[in-house]
Amino acid sequence: MDYQIEQLFHAELKAGEVMRWSAAPSPARLSRRALPMVLFGVPWTAFALFWIAGASGFKVPDFRHGFNWFPLFGLPFILIGFGMLSSPLWIRRQAKQTGYFITNQRALILERKAFGGCRIRSFLPSQLASLERTQLADGSGDIILDRELRSSGNNGSRTTEIGFFGIPEVRNVEALLASLIQQKPGALS
Repeated sequence: MDYQIEQLFHAELKAGEVMRWSAAPSPARLSRRALPMVLFGVPWTAFALFWIAGASGFKVPDFRHGFNWFPLFGLPFILIGFGMLSSPLWIRRQAKQTGYFITNQRALILERKAFGGCRIRSFLPSQLASLERTQLADGSGDIILDRELRSSGNNGSRTTEIGFFGIPEVRNVEALLASLIQQKPGALS
């Protein structure tokens, strides 16, 4: 796990709070989640390149007779395509800057941000009412702690899952969370 994430966690601990479990997400496993975006990015980028080539007449620009600016309108679409194609790299980078923790009082997700700062999500036992586990054959998997509904414009919305993704021994982690949920509020041990 990233050293700075561990430092953030220790600074976040409250009096009497003790760590019971910690892990970092598997970068390889999380980057696989970007596969649909990459598959969409391939034809998107190919079409943008084809459009620019078509707009320029399928020839190398001849600067002696002026320059046709119209093909340059396709550049933002190529940049968006390269963003989609490189999304596994961005996700992998973010996974290396994320830490998951369970203490005797709560569950935490700590994420260092690319341009400084961090995001800390804290889940008290009362906020962990409905856990959802996805388990792979090797025992690793995901635990969904919460879902967040976000507006996506044009009166649409998008649901984002929040949880521990790409963690080993997911069943044991679920048991730790279940024991945290079942403990009495005054009995924080």
